[in-house]
Amino acid sequence: QVQLVESGGGLVQPGGSLRLSCAASGSTFRIDVFGWYRQAPGKQRDLVATITRGGSTSYADSVAGRFTISRDNAKNTVYLQTNSLKPEDTAVYFCYATSYTGSDYWGRGTQVTVSS
Repeated sequence: QVQLVESGGGLVQPGGSLRLSCAASGSTFRIDVFGWYRQAPGKQRDLVATITRGGSTSYADSVAGRFTISRDNAKNTVYLQTNSLKPEDTAVYFCYATSYTGSDYWGRGTQVTVSS
């Protein structure tokens, strides 16, 4: 089993930045891909960014150029640097991990609110 705990969310003004972190524990050697998803009120959960163990990344079009995903394999932690935040980025951000055997793991989420 893998446990994921997010941190770093909060209230920020438009144009501001936040750095989200997700610490993994348990059978972390199983993890292949980390990702971040987000879910706004009344909307579906959408993929934001992913990163493989080797460091290959992908981003949703809506955040490309503003968000950066990174991971520290030694610390079993994945980060999401969010810059130039917009009100439409307001959502609960969830950390996600998938194992080499195809199992999926989710954190409980951290709230990001972008408002003046």
